[in-house]
Amino acid sequence: MGGTARGASERIRWAVGELAPGPGDRVLEVGCGHGVAAALVCERLEGGLLVGVDRSPAMIAAAGRRNARHVAAGRAVFLTAAIEDAPLGDEPFDVAFAFHVAALRRGPRALAAVRGALRPGGTLHVFEQPPGRPPADQVLALGERIAAALRAGGLTAGEPRVTALGGGPALHLVARR
Repeated sequence: MGGTARGASERIRWAVGELAPGPGDRVLEVGCGHGVAAALVCERLEGGLLVGVDRSPAMIAAAGRRNARHVAAGRAVFLTAAIEDAPLGDEPFDVAFAFHVAALRRGPRALAAVRGALRPGGTLHVFEQPPGRPPADQVLALGERIAAALRAGGLTAGEPRVTALGGGPALHLVARR
């Protein structure tokens, strides 16, 4: 599996398409899980770097196995840590992203860590696809609440967008540092 996006759901493929990382971007994934999105991002990088952070050692191990080729090539690094405690280094990120924003709702330290890791003008992309296929207006309302939290955390949040996917409505929200 070393570096494949095998098993990527429609939601993850859509989100990475929306993220549209540039070849030289430094990308931070908050809550990288099994590394499926990371594999899709790394396929687009040429000289860039993806840093995936997850609190679960099992998820980090799985992400490392899935992306072994990208790790060996220096395109990916995976860290076991809460985002607020992750050793992200001094070089800022161009873009950060998260699926299911619980990691960003744990408190102001988590959001402050992401904000601080971004370069001025860098973007945070928040993706959500609630289970149970709620109506699009409920997903949009969730997006408004997330946007308000991001603004309270010092980011400039745009308008949330809802897209119909096979698994139900999906949310994409972009905020800038």
